[in-house]
Amino acid sequence: MPDDIARLAHDLRIACMRVSRRVRFETTSTIAPHQLSVIVRLAQSSYTSGELASIERVSAPSMSRTVSALVELGMVERASDSDDGRVVRLSLTDKGRGELDAHRARRDAWMTQRLDGLTDEERALLAGASDLLNRVFDE
Repeated sequence: MPDDIARLAHDLRIACMRVSRRVRFETTSTIAPHQLSVIVRLAQSSYTSGELASIERVSAPSMSRTVSALVELGMVERASDSDDGRVVRLSLTDKGRGELDAHRARRDAWMTQRLDGLTDEERALLAGASDLLNRVFDE
């Protein structure tokens, strides 16, 4: 691998990590990151606790604690599976969806503030880079 590609890979990795870290820590949230991750998953589909544990790569007891906390907060609800009543499916409540929407809005507002000071050319460059990064990471 040529040195310039290796250097670019390093620089992009560091930049992406910095952006991710800053967005995560500069915006306030009423829920912990691991809880937010579960809410994001449940916004896509309903899952069992075991399925979520597997997707999130955590232990079943750890996911059970996370889910229980979210149920207690009123953001997630449990229901029997329509095909197998022994299976408990988890889904997002309206309150959970509202929290997710508010969280995303806070993060977008934080990013918007940073982009506001850029020139039109710089924003166009970042828009192109965003498209390119999405294409690279979708492969």
